[in-house]
Amino acid sequence: MRVLITVPPLDAHFNGSVPLAWALRTAGHEVRVAAQPPLTAGITSAGLTAVPVGDDPGLAAVMARKGPRIYAHHEGRDLRRAATAPDGPEFLRTSSALLTDAFYSRIGSEETVDDLVAFCRAWRPDLVVWETFTFAGAIAAHVTGVPHARLLWGPDLFAFMRDALLDHHRRAGVDAGSTPGADPLRDWITGQLARFGEEFTEAVVRGLWRIDQMPEELRLAPGQHTVPLRYVPYNGPVPAVVPPWLRHDPDRPRVCLTKGFSVRTIDSPDGRAVTTDDFFDAVADLDAEVVALLDETDRAALTTVPANTRVVDFTPLHVLLPTCAAIVHHGGAGTWSTAAVHGVPQLLLASMWDNVFRAVRTEELGAGLFLPPAELTPAALRGALERLLKEPSFADGADHLRRAMTSQPAPHTVVTELERLAAQPAA
Repeated sequence: MRVLITVPPLDAHFNGSVPLAWALRTAGHEVRVAAQPPLTAGITSAGLTAVPVGDDPGLAAVMARKGPRIYAHHEGRDLRRAATAPDGPEFLRTSSALLTDAFYSRIGSEETVDDLVAFCRAWRPDLVVWETFTFAGAIAAHVTGVPHARLLWGPDLFAFMRDALLDHHRRAGVDAGSTPGADPLRDWITGQLARFGEEFTEAVVRGLWRIDQMPEELRLAPGQHTVPLRYVPYNGPVPAVVPPWLRHDPDRPRVCLTKGFSVRTIDSPDGRAVTTDDFFDAVADLDAEVVALLDETDRAALTTVPANTRVVDFTPLHVLLPTCAAIVHHGGAGTWSTAAVHGVPQLLLASMWDNVFRAVRTEELGAGLFLPPAELTPAALRGALERLLKEPSFADGADHLRRAMTSQPAPHTVVTELERLAAQPAA
């Protein structure tokens, strides 16, 4: 069959689709990956065939203008709890309005939707798989009558929050379809569909079914048909080379500090910036080998590097983490999932989005610790790291999470289910 995968022009959001794309290819199916032009090189570097659509959405410039308000609205909040809090309805409406304006409508511009519809009409795919925020793919599939599935790379907080918003509307007697502003995402999608003479349907927001790479322990919003998929790490279109120092087991417990938190400073409770140098000072005399993943700019800014610390540029996490006793990172989907499938205890410095939910659940599952920005100091970092390294319960919890992650069906086994579902008529 022919499968069209649509993703936003962001490496982190694309990477989670690569193993499935290759599973489809090696099963003999034709695969195309459509995205706006900034991702074309990333797609082809992964050995996949790119279909550039639309134009560059200029997300960096958009976020420079609109990011502060978005961050202020979401900073430090566990979205699962925020959705059901007393101010939940207003929080959800505002969140939807901000993200639709700054993100969804940019990666789903009219030009992008038009190009996708035209490509679907010309190539006639049997299935469209769209990354969870790439609604342009769902719109194109709906307009052209192609079965489509939503691909998740993390917990389905989007569906959880949407369920909460729609539930608030039902209880308040609000008809979102006839009340402008009640459901900003629906308003935008309705306008896109109307250009093709189509009406809104919830399937354009959620997919006819979803492909979920999270285990049951992190799965949200039950009720939609779900195809479970094992997460397989793909670290991006850069050379994945095993360096000499990674070819032998470490003499001491190895700790990975990822670039996710070190490229920026984080405000500590006393208003002082906690820098990478501060972190290094905190772990300088730990009985551990610290591996810090920093780019050239970050390395140049360092004043000292402790004797127990190795500073490197890119190292593939799926090679590094099996040798680690712990990892410190910001809670991003790819880093978290790679650590989880390798059973590594995690110290999460999450501050917003789904990162906070992942951090909370990781701590609840006993697989790591969550250190919110308001509590982050060098001393707190050191104390948390010492716990991860010394208390066996964290290794046990991380191993339980590893078994949950790796018990999911591998990508090549999921292809058969996708073939079956694609053969069903599109709703």
